[in-house]
Amino acid sequence: MIAVAVTGASGPILGIRLIEELLKAGGQVHAVASEGAWRVIGHELGYTKSGSAPLTALVKKRAVAPVKLLAESDDEDFLSPLASGTTPLEALVVAPCSMKTLSAAANGYSDSLITRACDVALKERRRLVLVVRETPLSAIHLENMLKLARAGAFVLPPAMAFYTRPKTLSDMTDFVVGKILNTVGVEHSLFKSWGEQSAKLKKRKK
Repeated sequence: MIAVAVTGASGPILGIRLIEELLKAGGQVHAVASEGAWRVIGHELGYTKSGSAPLTALVKKRAVAPVKLLAESDDEDFLSPLASGTTPLEALVVAPCSMKTLSAAANGYSDSLITRACDVALKERRRLVLVVRETPLSAIHLENMLKLARAGAFVLPPAMAFYTRPKTLSDMTDFVVGKILNTVGVEHSLFKSWGEQSAKLKKRKK
């Protein structure tokens, strides 16, 4: 099972698309979104939080992936399986990861389920992927990233690539999601790897 947390930074579509792709791959997913994330989701995606499992409802509404393998917790629920190291998780991905969440994770400040889950991932030596979303970065931001990288986390800014020749915003979003999937070891077809892409470009030139 892979956990996906969505926090209050621009780009919640990254976490939502990641959840969809993991579900399409047939994996179990446990999701959680912060209250800040829901404010950004409302602004950027025009979706209002509703029901006891709002992320599940959002994924179901988008009708991209089945939701039968999707579990969901509230960010204030410390009785969630994500709060315990006894829960067998393959990885935790925070996408996007706000600088507040980054700071809390770097300093072991578990004031929410998401930051507690980050703390658990680090102490259990599990894969923790932080899709940090801020620019420009201050020295404090960089120090927190370095601290977490030294503790074993993967710091994965949503940096766009152009060698895949993206044509839409969805293409660029899916490139980042594909990089996350690569990091957690899940196969995907969201973009071709550099070797495949460069071979395709050479073929065009002939």
